[in-house]
Amino acid sequence: MLAGSLWPVLGMAQAVPATVQSPTPPTQNAAVANGAAASQLLSAQSEQAELINKLVGRLEQLEKKDAEQKQQDEAVQAAHQKEVQKLLGRIGELEGKVGALESGRVLPEIAVSPKDGPTANELDQKIRVLARNNELAAEAAEAQAAARAKETPRITAGASGFAISSADTNFVFKLRGIVQLDSRSFFNDNPYLQGNDGFYLRRARPIIEGTVFRDFDFNLTPDFGGNTVQIYDAWMNYRYQPELQLKAGKFKGPVGFENLQSDATLPFNERSLVSDFVPSRNLGIQLWGDLAGGALSYAAGIFNGSGDGRVASNSDFGDDKEVAGRLSFLPFKNSDLAAVQGLGFGAGGSYSQVSSNTAGLPSTTGGTLPGYVTSALQQFFAYNPAVGTVYADGVHWRISPYVTYTKGPFGLLGEYIVSQQAVVNSLTGARASLVDSAWQASVQWVLTGEDASFTGINPKAPFDPRAGKWGAWQFVARFAQAGLDPDTFPVYSDPSLSAESAKSWAVGLNWWLNKNVRVLTSYSRTWFDGGGNVNPAVSRTQVPPATVTHQDESVFMTRLQLAF
Repeated sequence: MLAGSLWPVLGMAQAVPATVQSPTPPTQNAAVANGAAASQLLSAQSEQAELINKLVGRLEQLEKKDAEQKQQDEAVQAAHQKEVQKLLGRIGELEGKVGALESGRVLPEIAVSPKDGPTANELDQKIRVLARNNELAAEAAEAQAAARAKETPRITAGASGFAISSADTNFVFKLRGIVQLDSRSFFNDNPYLQGNDGFYLRRARPIIEGTVFRDFDFNLTPDFGGNTVQIYDAWMNYRYQPELQLKAGKFKGPVGFENLQSDATLPFNERSLVSDFVPSRNLGIQLWGDLAGGALSYAAGIFNGSGDGRVASNSDFGDDKEVAGRLSFLPFKNSDLAAVQGLGFGAGGSYSQVSSNTAGLPSTTGGTLPGYVTSALQQFFAYNPAVGTVYADGVHWRISPYVTYTKGPFGLLGEYIVSQQAVVNSLTGARASLVDSAWQASVQWVLTGEDASFTGINPKAPFDPRAGKWGAWQFVARFAQAGLDPDTFPVYSDPSLSAESAKSWAVGLNWWLNKNVRVLTSYSRTWFDGGGNVNPAVSRTQVPPATVTHQDESVFMTRLQLAF
């Protein structure tokens, strides 16, 4: 260290005697002159020693800063080193002069002049220059780091999935997924429905989504659950502004609030009877957006059309298109009225014209003919007249209002749907416009105090038994009812086999270990009006819906879910 090399010099300076021995003067005047010269030399020595002490202190500071900047910019460091070497040379000269003074090798007539070394102002100026150079080097290093950050792709992983994005986030690739392992255990087993207990893979969906060129989002979601592989979502979305977006492809249509909830955040294993009367997925194009910070949302689109409970096929089944839309309001979302901030309501509707096609009727889930199912996915109604095959033929419209409310750990959902389906019996030629309806009311209460939500619970203390943390617990309850148009029977459905209505209640307790893992448990009971006539001699009575409606349905369901 430079400062260390100066301390011996200072020691030597301090060791100089108070008086200087000089040769015996030839005269008294010469002795006086020599004494004055020695006094001046000692004074100069003292001033120089003080100057060196100050210089050492300042140089120690510079060396510390210089060491910190060395790794950031080698070019700047080299410049600094050059300046330091120059100062060391000057200091060496001063050390030589001091040494000469101490050894008595400087003649009295050689006076030390300020011109022989840098002035205090000159040294201070050089120190200021070096300090400024350090600041410039630091600023340059920060600018270089910022420039590199702008060019370096980002890799993130968290509760929302895994993502790779460009530095400017204009290009993003995300990988998410959902896996659900369910179980069903039926009580007071129906003798005509043996073998329906057990585990099954309800959903196994890798979700690929992302963004290209900043404003274009995409999603591809196949499902490997069940017994077939099917594409559930395949769409792209142009996001001009949050208020104005355009989506095209296969996705959930605008009708049905419960249907629009994510499969990963449903309070029960399955949706209510209301969702039996809306399509699961549709194929088309939709204009949509959120206004006033989410206080108002809208959606309007044109679709191929899809039967109730169906996932739209990848091609059309008719020439006429379906028009569908939705308006949603959270009027107090941005207000200071905490008691009503969570109040929301809205309605969705659709209109289509279908020409003689079974794909316009409900899905065949739980049976072999189009119909509707319970919360345990057992078919309780089917278009199964004694003679003839039923087709959708004519106008099909739906309207579905809803209301939601959340306040702290409490949440409420009420939803209603009316669906008019025009049908024809292909054998008899009979036609009718059947008006069916369903409604549900459900509540949730988060027992551990987290806020209730229709988009999932975020536990305050994610599951970690070693730290005494156990996640969040959510109690849920629901009542639902569905009724079929009386004109449906017997021309379009056999009343001895299919139920004219179904009513259901359910309670459940859900354990959110964390935002990604949860366990669902629920008990559901459903009872029917009509149907249930099983005759061993008639084969059509030995399959759903006759076997399902033969007695009330009581089922305990569980789910282990991983979603990210």
